[in-house]
Amino acid sequence: MVLKNLNYPLDFKFKISTLASDFNITDKNGSYVAYVRQKMFKLKEDVVVFNDESKSKELFRIKANQWIDFNASYSLSDLTDNKNYGRLARKGMRSLWKSTYDILDSNDQPKFTVAEDNAWTKFFDGMVSEIPIIGMFTGYFLNPAYTVRGIDGKEYFKLKKMPSFFGRRFQLDRMIDINDEDESLVILSLLMMVLLERARG
Repeated sequence: MVLKNLNYPLDFKFKISTLASDFNITDKNGSYVAYVRQKMFKLKEDVVVFNDESKSKELFRIKANQWIDFNASYSLSDLTDNKNYGRLARKGMRSLWKSTYDILDSNDQPKFTVAEDNAWTKFFDGMVSEIPIIGMFTGYFLNPAYTVRGIDGKEYFKLKKMPSFFGRRFQLDRMIDINDEDESLVILSLLMMVLLERARG
């Protein structure tokens, strides 16, 4: 199964009523694209992508290759077709300053990179968030953005954290057309990245 005919921008909206990191993905018309649930109490990251919030059908699975996530990579699998899409890999030391990830295809070949546009945003967010009262409102004015580039150097997608009190909304826009399989690979990688980046603060 591939994700296709999507109406951008897509909204990632986290639920604040559950302990787990759950979020809905909807398109610009408010139609469901997927429901993402991160399994709790797992030593290794384990994420399931459902068709919607009813969780009646599992579409994709994302699993970490190790329990220490500093240099972990995350396999992206299609549960309906039993297909391996590829994996998302964090760039270790560089991620301490500026979040950078590689997206690799099913043959483990680099296809895309995801990089934070401005590392200072996260730096100031970390500083200001420690200030009493003022730190509660950083979600309204310190919001990172990430760009997905192909190995051809072109910009394919832009992911932005949207202003919100709990930092619970992200928006994904497609800059240029891309084939359905690569589009699915990128979207699955980004929803895992959102979970990782949100956990970092």
